[in-house]
Amino acid sequence: MTHPGLVGGVAIVSGAAGGIGSEVVSALLHAGARVVAFDQQIPTRTDADDSRYRAFAVDVSQSAAVEALVAQTIAEWGPVRFGVNVAGVLHTASVVDTDDTQWDRLFAVNTTGVFNLSRALARHMMTERQGSIVTVASNAGGVPRQGMAAYGASKAAASLFTRSLGLELAPFGVRCNVVSPGSTRTPMLEAMLAEHGMDSVIAGSPAQFKIGIPLAKLAEPRDVADAVLFLLSDRAGHITMNELFVDGGASLHG
Repeated sequence: MTHPGLVGGVAIVSGAAGGIGSEVVSALLHAGARVVAFDQQIPTRTDADDSRYRAFAVDVSQSAAVEALVAQTIAEWGPVRFGVNVAGVLHTASVVDTDDTQWDRLFAVNTTGVFNLSRALARHMMTERQGSIVTVASNAGGVPRQGMAAYGASKAAASLFTRSLGLELAPFGVRCNVVSPGSTRTPMLEAMLAEHGMDSVIAGSPAQFKIGIPLAKLAEPRDVADAVLFLLSDRAGHITMNELFVDGGASLHG
């Protein structure tokens, strides 16, 4: 599938060193976009030169650093057409076993990070009167799950924020949408499931009130990236404030 409108456009992607973030960057580069990628560690690549790809070590939870990166990108490459919020962290524990530091970190990255990049881009895109922002949230933000109250809450907040921003920016021709994956084959998920394995995710757990995956397979990072690119592209030109679930039916959303 081709993605009209992406060729030559400038995109900024947070969380670009991770499984989904790296795949989003690959898809954008393949579609002809120019990409500024950032994460806590510089997301290095060998498949693009400096004319189309630049990478930085930036903490998405630090608003001044994010603002500076957006300003630098505009100064060096011109208008930013696309923004993708992928940066995320995961911690699982019951509410009573979640300490303040864990709660604060989840919201600093998963929620405040989305606010920081989206706000910086919104100010710019309002002036340009064009642009598209996609936030990668999680289906955990819409379905109660044991051990995921804090994580789910941080993702639910990111989703509602992004869709609310879409309402504010619609008069300026700027679209804001959400992609909410389910269990995706990434290093973060593999680390979390080292003890129980991937089969337990596919099967579900009635004891935890957790449904399995009706399609009987995990998502691959490319599945999520494809959804992101569709929403960024002109093919989704009349779609905004939408949340697209890429979870094999696990959240039972229509």
